[in-house]
Amino acid sequence: MAKENSTQSGIEERLDRILTLELARVTEAAAVAAARLRGHGDEKQADQAAVDAMRTELNNLPIDGKVVIGEGERDEAPMLYIGEEVGTKKGTAVDIALDPLEGTTICAKNLPNSLAVIAVAERGNLLYAPDVYMDKIAIGPGYKPGLIDIDAPVLDNLQALARAKGVKVTELTACIMDRPRHARLIEEVRAAGVAIRLIGDGDVAGVIHTTDPEMTGIDIYIGIGGAPEGVLAAAALRCIGGQMQGRLILDTPEKVARAKKMGVEDPNRAYTMEEMARGDVIFSATGVTDGNMLDGVRFGRDSISTHTVVMRSASKTVREIKAVHHDLGKFG
Repeated sequence: MAKENSTQSGIEERLDRILTLELARVTEAAAVAAARLRGHGDEKQADQAAVDAMRTELNNLPIDGKVVIGEGERDEAPMLYIGEEVGTKKGTAVDIALDPLEGTTICAKNLPNSLAVIAVAERGNLLYAPDVYMDKIAIGPGYKPGLIDIDAPVLDNLQALARAKGVKVTELTACIMDRPRHARLIEEVRAAGVAIRLIGDGDVAGVIHTTDPEMTGIDIYIGIGGAPEGVLAAAALRCIGGQMQGRLILDTPEKVARAKKMGVEDPNRAYTMEEMARGDVIFSATGVTDGNMLDGVRFGRDSISTHTVVMRSASKTVREIKAVHHDLGKFG
């Protein structure tokens, strides 16, 4: 575990205390609420429960918070909407990116890697991404900057990564969402001899998994997913280390107009990880269902167990919190 810099100002230390430990409570509450409905087949009900729990906890925090990445419009889901203000208004002004239930389908089917996630940064430091798709590529830490290039052929990126790892291309595993739009990409990756981990949902987890290939078996994430999830994933990588690039898919005049209203001037721009999540970023994720990196919520007779990871980019601190909650009333 990384050690905090003892020269931090009192304000920074207070922010760290609030936004690392308190954010864990935010994602814990959302994860527990969603976990009560996992396997029940109702995506919207599970999402609504997670949203309500997360909103309640956020409004208890001493922050002046603004949601800049919120619930997806495409899903017609209950929202913590873009522009919603949360917190007591008595603290630092922060931008918030969140997904109360990352992988709604996963939770509804009780499949692996459903999470409750949130990222916080000082106001103006998170990319205001509209709810559109984003083309993404990501790898974990330990490589020279610029190793991957979203505009390069997929084979070039795979070969560059293999050389950097000192392995054959055929020893790599790529994570790709199992969608018809990826048929050609999957064909190219398999033609290179690379194994593929297909996921049905949950690409925030997919990107994070690149940071620890020995545990997750995933070396690179490639493909198109939601832009809000892209910003959340970039926030996580800023804390752990890694490389990521993303490009918004603005393929209609309406999407271009929506993006421009949010400050996106160049619809073809490829964003780096640092451009999607700047400054000091704090990220928290709690497992809803069991996954490669986090255990799901466990309901005991007299307790509830949660597994959370909280990370901060400024200090490169990663806190793993396995909590046993005996005060069941706090979860409703």
